[in-house]
Order: sequence, then C-alpha cells, then structure tokens
Amino acid sequence: MRYLPLTTDDRAEMLARIGVPSVDDLFADIPAAQRAHELPRLPLHKSEMEVERALSRLAAKNVPAGSVPFFVGAGAYRHHVPASVDHLIQRSEFLTSYTPYQPEIAQGTLQYLFEFQTQVAELTGMEVANASMYDGSTAAAEAVLMAHRVTKRRKALLAGNLHPHYRATIETVSRYAADEVVALAPVPKGGEDIIAAIDAGCSCVVVQSPDVFGNIVDLKPIAEAAHKAGALLIAVFTEAVSLGLIEPPGAQGADIVAGEGQSIGNALNFGGPYVGLFATRQKFVRQMPGRLAGETVDAEGRRGFVLTLSTREQHIRREKATSNICTNSGLCALAFTIHMSLLGKTGLTRLARANHAAACDLADRLAAVPGVSVLNDTFFNEFTLRVPGKASDVVEKLAAKGILGGVPYSRLAPKSGLDDLILVAATETTTEDDRAAYAAALKEVL
Repeated sequence: MRYLPLTTDDRAEMLARIGVPSVDDLFADIPAAQRAHELPRLPLHKSEMEVERALSRLAAKNVPAGSVPFFVGAGAYRHHVPASVDHLIQRSEFLTSYTPYQPEIAQGTLQYLFEFQTQVAELTGMEVANASMYDGSTAAAEAVLMAHRVTKRRKALLAGNLHPHYRATIETVSRYAADEVVALAPVPKGGEDIIAAIDAGCSCVVVQSPDVFGNIVDLKPIAEAAHKAGALLIAVFTEAVSLGLIEPPGAQGADIVAGEGQSIGNALNFGGPYVGLFATRQKFVRQMPGRLAGETVDAEGRRGFVLTLSTREQHIRREKATSNICTNSGLCALAFTIHMSLLGKTGLTRLARANHAAACDLADRLAAVPGVSVLNDTFFNEFTLRVPGKASDVVEKLAAKGILGGVPYSRLAPKSGLDDLILVAATETTTEDDRAAYAAALKEVL
C-alpha cells in the first residue's frame, strides 16, 4: 500500500529487534479500558468531496464564538485580533520557519523572539523572559520544576484558587518526578490564607491572579512570607490583557511568572495552539527552561541575534537539560508580538480598561436578576456567579436560547462540590446588547 509501506515481515522484524512480542505490548502503560479494541465506526473510504461534506455537516453542529453573545473564559478568552496579525504571520518567511537549530542563519526568527521576550519581560515586570512555551499550564509546571532546582527542595504549595487544569498539569509532572504537591481547597469568594500553609519544606508557592474565580490577589504579603521560608513565589495568570491594568507580578515580589498569552494575537481556535509566557529574575536565568534569544554584534560591528541560552535536550545532554520542551510555539509567539506592537503601552491599557468596564456592566446586570449573586469584591474581566440549582443546567438552558453564558466551575473541577458557580467573562468583544440579552435570558431560565 502506498501509505502503509511496511509488510507483516517488516513489522515482525522490528518487534523482534526491540524485544517485544506484539504491537500491543508497546501500549502496556495505557490502561486496557482506555484503549480502542476495534476500529471507530467510520467508513473505511470516501471520496474527497464526500469527506468535505461529512466534515462540514459535523462542523455545522458547533456554535461559533462570534455568532452569539459569548461570555466564556476560564483560561481561554475571545478578543479581537486585528486582520493585520493573521496577514503578517502567514508570510512565507514566518509561516515556514522552524526551530533555529542553526541560529546564525535564522536572524529574522531570532529577532522576533528577542522582541517577544522583551515584551513579556516588560509586561510581567521581570528581568528576563524565555522564547515562549507550549501554553500557560505547562509553563506553570515548568516553573515548579525550576523552583525545585533553585531551592534544592521538592515540595510545591498550590493556592486553592489556581485554575484546576494548571493544578492537574503540575500534579502530573510532579507525580512522575516523585515530587510533593500540596494543593489547598478553593475559596470562591477569595481571601484564602495561603500564607499559613507555607513551611520550610516548600520550594515554591504557586498563586494565580486574577485567580480562576476572577479575584485579584495581592501578591506582596505572600511573596514576603515565601521568601522568609526560603521558597520562591510563582505568579500565574491566564488572562494576559489583565496586565494592562493590574500591577505586574514582578513589582509584587514574584520570582517566576508563568501564564497564557493566547489573549493577545491568538484566536480561540477550538482549543489551541496557545503560547506559554515565562519570565524570571536575572539571577535564576541559567535554571530557566526553554531558550533565550539575545542581541549582539557581529565581527563587523553590525547588530545581530544569537541563541544565548539553549538548555534543552536537543542541545545538551539530557541530564543537564532544564526542559524537554521540543518547540516554542513560535508562530503563536509572533502573533503575540505583532498584536502587542500594534497596541503599544497606551493601546494595551485602553484595551484592558474596555474589558474591565464591560465586565463591571455585566456583573451589575446579572446581580440584579433575582436569586443570582456575584461573589467577587474585585475582578478584571471575569467574575463568579452563584445561581440557584446546578450551574451546568443553567448554562445549557442559556445555550438553548443562543447565549454562551460561561463555564460551570464543576466542569473544571467535577469533585469540588461547587456545582452552583458559573465563571463569566466579558471582553471588548461583548456589546451592550449582548450583556442585556444575557441578563434577560438568565432571568427567563431561572
């Protein structure tokens, strides 16, 4: 066969060489219940036109974010991305470029990575940033591993209001590294006492602000307590636009900042790809994962760019690597950089103010609905709604009325017992009519 060139004898020889009796033995680590034991119920062959029609029918069952009033957030936010961003990243010089294994001939790639790092460092208030990571959750997990290397300790303390997906990612990475993770219980109204849980065994304290419920957290006293115990403060964020208004984590004492950059330059895209942001203090730079692009001059004194730091498995011996990350989400990082360049400092602040104003207006409208309460005292563009009954049922009823009203917290943390909470986000893309429609629909379904 053209697309399956190996014969039965070829496969038998390969299995014999690696010392396993069958292909199934290669999947022994996957629980039997999670494996497919038969082919999916799909036609074995279709023409190209038939496939297009079938997939189009499937796609039509989705409700695109831009087609209805949209208030979904919880770590993935709908913002306006200027057409110029997509136009520029699709230029062949950018679209076809790959990891700069020969950096001296990849000056364009290195330059935009350098600009990206500069923007992230300024945005987070840190001294140095890397050339991006997969996404926010894996960046947070890498931050924990980095803290272990710096402090020579192996226990991470996670705030209860950390996004459950970020917590799960950290726990997964830590489990296979035999590291300890202590995760506190969530406190939806904010004000969790994480300081009381810090002890001399902690390598790091991981705190999200705005947290998963939308509360803005004062990191300064937490940083002070962490440092007093010899631990590092890892500040996490899921909404990069919030840094246009909120004091940056670096100015609040954070040692490592990890977060998601999707909000700037990158559309939702049904779940990815996203771009992880990672920044730290200069003194910790050699323990930072990923790559670092730097500025220099060549033999003739001309400005140029180099890979200053490449402590990945592809570049050095595995035991000396700070990360096994194999890509830097380069195109997504470029989209972030272009959008941020178009906004500038003034534009980012203006965008952040528009987000906050939209969320305040929506919170006031929804709080006026009988039986509904907003839990937050402070928030940026996302807040938590408490509704009568199950939040998941309310969200489904809203969807039936053409309103994508948010994310039930129980969907992120099914065993939390917080079944009456909805995480609601309002960005610059929500109009006054959208917000009025949400309030009217919520009143109806309740």
